[in-house]
Amino acid sequence: MVAFDEMKPGDTGLRKPYSAYDSWLQEQDPARLTEKTSDAERVFRKTGITFAVYGEEEAAERLIPFDIVPRIISGSEWRRLTQGIEQRVQALNAFLDDIYHRQEILRAGRIPKQLIAANEAFLPEMIGVRPPAGVYTHIIGVDIVRTGENEFYVLEDNARTPSGVSYMLENRETMMQLFPELFQRVKVRPVENYPQLLRQSLAAVRPNGVKDAPCIAVLTPGSFNSAYFEHAFLADQMGVELVEGTDLRVVDGHVAMRTTEGYKRIDVLYRRVDDAFLDPLSFRPDSALGVAGIMDVYRAGNITIANAPGTGIADDKAIYSYMPEIIEFYTGRKAILENIRTFRCSEPDNLKYVLEHLDELVVKEVHGSGGYGMLVGPTASKKEREAFAKKLAARPSNYIAQPTLSLSTCPILTEKGLAPRHVDLRPFVLVSDRIQIVPGGLTRVALKEGSLVVNSSQGGGTKDTWVLDD
Repeated sequence: MVAFDEMKPGDTGLRKPYSAYDSWLQEQDPARLTEKTSDAERVFRKTGITFAVYGEEEAAERLIPFDIVPRIISGSEWRRLTQGIEQRVQALNAFLDDIYHRQEILRAGRIPKQLIAANEAFLPEMIGVRPPAGVYTHIIGVDIVRTGENEFYVLEDNARTPSGVSYMLENRETMMQLFPELFQRVKVRPVENYPQLLRQSLAAVRPNGVKDAPCIAVLTPGSFNSAYFEHAFLADQMGVELVEGTDLRVVDGHVAMRTTEGYKRIDVLYRRVDDAFLDPLSFRPDSALGVAGIMDVYRAGNITIANAPGTGIADDKAIYSYMPEIIEFYTGRKAILENIRTFRCSEPDNLKYVLEHLDELVVKEVHGSGGYGMLVGPTASKKEREAFAKKLAARPSNYIAQPTLSLSTCPILTEKGLAPRHVDLRPFVLVSDRIQIVPGGLTRVALKEGSLVVNSSQGGGTKDTWVLDD
């Protein structure tokens, strides 16, 4: 199957969104572009833009490879995407509010009760709790793939602690440093105001009793976390404190952080710590990453936690398979952006089909992320498929499977010139009293020829994503 190339599809020539960029590209000396790639790497190394790879003793900190050829999206394409993303985000928040309160979607039989009740991402502690402003998912990353000119699919929803926005911002800043003249010729919508929008969005969902400017902080697990660079980057860009669990305690019914002048109350906590580690009194008692008693403060309405505890149920891959029903149930309309056909391996007929077609499918853990714990059937060896089939048969409810899509490609710069590579897109959504979507997002690219795995932990890289101002 030939993939749709977003710059030059088939024999139809250059697509319009790339016309101004292509004119500029034709004027460039290839040696200069190669030099600019090296310059970009130096910028990333100097800035310290790295990610950690778990399970490796050496070279655990890596630079994320950056490609200097931008991915370009027209204004009309972006408008369609934002309409679909907004609809999806509204439905996700309505779904979360419902399952922790009236559970009407379960009573209507649109989703099996067991899928919620037996799901480790569902937090009974959140039943009856309504966050400030009724917002559960304050920051969402929606992963989108493209297969044709007008064919977009949502690959997954990231409703817990989506990462990657710092790379989106640094990619743009690097491109503007390297090619300032290019941005004079091509009118690209800005993304650099994201930290300000994030701070405003978090402030808008402060607890009801807070009348003045709220105190906002970013909670990080610490410098050993794979996304620590991003935690520090966002705290710095927003002008708020970066804190760890050891910096915080509950004082007079509020969460407070230690300062040189004593403890200061925090109103909004942008947490990058998983639910299980958030409160040792409510969840894992051995956790040193969270704050003892924070859930009591939260239930009392004295702090906003972004994203709300328990939102992980919304990006569970088994729940994903029901998203068309969820969207229609809460919005009354069909989904604008389609799901990828998904086989729930917990269902015997689906399991039988998946086991018989492993060489055609991508199989994922329902709680998996980062490209770990998955099988890409068409590129796996017979031995790998046989080993995975045993795991699948042993715990079928832990997996879903999807057909292998022919993801669209965008060119990257190689030693031999431009060459197509598969990409996906993660737009970032901010939810408060309104929904805001930054124009663009993080484009991840599979740098290995023919590879469909774009995750940085699996050898992928990133590109700057341009939404044209047209």
